[in-house]
Amino acid sequence: MAHKAFPMESSSKIFDEYYIDEDVGFALPNPLEELPYPYDAWISIAKNLPVLIENGELRAEVEKLPVLSINDLQGHKSQRLAHLVLGCITMAYVWNRGDGDVRKVLPSNIAIPYCKLSEKLGLPPILVYADCVLANWRKKDPHGPMTYENMDILFSFPGGDCSKGFFLISLLVEIAAASAIKVIPTIYNAVQHQDQETLQKALHVIASCLDEALKVFHQIRDYVDPNLFFNVLRIYLSGWKGNPLLPEGLLYEGVWDTPKKFAGGSAAQSSIFQCFDVLLGIEQSAGEASAAEFLQEMRTYMPPAHQNFLRSLESGPSVREFVRSKGDASLQKTYNECVEAMVLLRSYHLQVVTDYIVTPARQQSKKNQKSEEPSKRENKGTGGTDIMNFLRNVRSTTVKALMVED
Repeated sequence: MAHKAFPMESSSKIFDEYYIDEDVGFALPNPLEELPYPYDAWISIAKNLPVLIENGELRAEVEKLPVLSINDLQGHKSQRLAHLVLGCITMAYVWNRGDGDVRKVLPSNIAIPYCKLSEKLGLPPILVYADCVLANWRKKDPHGPMTYENMDILFSFPGGDCSKGFFLISLLVEIAAASAIKVIPTIYNAVQHQDQETLQKALHVIASCLDEALKVFHQIRDYVDPNLFFNVLRIYLSGWKGNPLLPEGLLYEGVWDTPKKFAGGSAAQSSIFQCFDVLLGIEQSAGEASAAEFLQEMRTYMPPAHQNFLRSLESGPSVREFVRSKGDASLQKTYNECVEAMVLLRSYHLQVVTDYIVTPARQQSKKNQKSEEPSKRENKGTGGTDIMNFLRNVRSTTVKALMVED
């Protein structure tokens, strides 16, 4: 099992090269909250979205904005904040009150800077997970812990505390799992040096971080109301790909001559779980083609440095093949604990989607028996897929990765 030297000798290399932080993983560490003049005009609209929407003033305020050049947005954190802000404004502008009064054209004063900035960051011009979850947080007490109580989000949509609950719990799940990233170089080095004991210890770390992530995920029920999520927040996270309300997509005025289709923010855009799939050799491509394609497509919605990180993991030695070739029952058991933790996370995600999307959609369908629309839309995730089928496929592929003793 001789392998070429793997390019990830140390965790410091991961952190420096791939925009991954030692404490918060793929999340943006200590995001900025303010932008200098003249970009503060964007911030002031984004900070007041719920009020502006409620008062029917949002679209007029957006249309009054001047076209700003992005040249003075210096530094990665300023650019990420601006991308988050323009994403929130875009979602609010398109969906407004979420009552079906949809705008099909994004005015050039937002579309031009937004598309230029997106190109610079290598992200699409729509609100992505890297914006609303990974860059949309602050600590109340900067010296305090990373806990729900000591944290807040920077920008919210209508629906009261629903945005805060949904974005922060997603972030805290991400951070809990991210503690495992630093052992990845250890794992690859152990495989290269045939060091089973070191590998087993490192796999234990991964299993326990994933268990911790699941515990955090359970808190979503404490902070996010299913009906508010389904009927309010979810509308603002919906994209214009596979969406019957914008069948052609959205026209970015002054940028492109034809409408473009982009998927809305989705947990499938999180790098952390794709990272463990790659590491553990859980081949989502072995599942249903559409699920694998969707996961690959969602990579293009991640910051390019994180896409590069996933690619670099794919070039590493196969942990799964190593564990299998050793035929060591204890090592296989530890490997299986990691896979099992991924299965449990995915099973819980399915339960959450049932309670937060499928059940409220059915209730809505009963109310609107006259209309055919909800039944078509009921199982759509914000990324535009049939979410239950997608998640079941991903989970069953994960289950198949469990090693059965020969």
